[in-house]
Amino acid sequence: MPSEFELIARYFTRQPGDDGVLLGVGDDCTLLQPTPGYCLAVSVDTSVADVHFPGTAPAYAIGYRALAVSLSDLAAMGATPRWCLMALTLPEAEESWLAEFARGFHALCDTSGVTLAGGDITCGDLSIGVTVHGELPPGMALRRSGARAGDVLAVTGSLGGGHGGLRAWQQGERDLDDPLLAAYLLPQPRIEAGQALRDLATAAIDISDGLLADLQHLCEASGVGAELDREALPLTPGLVERLGDTDALHAALGGGDDYELLVSLPPKAVKEARRRLQTLGVPLTVIGKLSSESGIRGVPDSIPSGWLHFHGEAP
Repeated sequence: MPSEFELIARYFTRQPGDDGVLLGVGDDCTLLQPTPGYCLAVSVDTSVADVHFPGTAPAYAIGYRALAVSLSDLAAMGATPRWCLMALTLPEAEESWLAEFARGFHALCDTSGVTLAGGDITCGDLSIGVTVHGELPPGMALRRSGARAGDVLAVTGSLGGGHGGLRAWQQGERDLDDPLLAAYLLPQPRIEAGQALRDLATAAIDISDGLLADLQHLCEASGVGAELDREALPLTPGLVERLGDTDALHAALGGGDDYELLVSLPPKAVKEARRRLQTLGVPLTVIGKLSSESGIRGVPDSIPSGWLHFHGEAP
């Protein structure tokens, strides 16, 4: 049985490059060199088996997803990803599983420009803690607190695919080429979209717990209310066919795990925002507007408002 240090060296240590890592894997601390004049954006997420993902999901997808959900937070701030740290807890050191997990994790590192700069491996129930570090010019971060009454609300991509994919998994679907299952297990963090919008949007948040729950966070931070147009919600292709109209709407509003960006924009900025995202191949859909009246209107009262840890699905 290889030791934790052997596993780190074998699966998570890569050749040093020109990535701002002055001292990487293998010491007590990692030493990083941020770009002069930039500020750091740092976020941490923990993914727990059978809470955030099925414990029997493909190891490649588990590794990929663990990094993706953390990178989504950097995307919501408009930050450029640079480095990450990972704390991996495993019930056993099964090397074939680890090789696939590492392959998925490193695949997203490579496409997003992230260097795995350090971490830890220990024994226990399967969970993955990932800390990501990004950079952006001072004063340019997208926050939850900048939205204003009169702004429009818009989302990138489509909604409901994460929850639709979870339902597909529960119904026995295992093919990652299924678009709904891929949306759930291989989400695409909207990093470039966040960067493109950071001088246009007044506020942003990534949709992890469900549109209604995350919109509520944005509204509370900004001191505004919202009016949603549910007919405008961009549903993930195949969602209605799999779930039906009512459950598809529930998935889009309260399902979570979409990792799209929810942004507020001045009405005059919408055309330019769409133009920029179109060059990235990312659609931007206006789904409502913000007002000075508190609360969220335009959706049925029966829609669950999103996921709450320690409570499960919110009533």
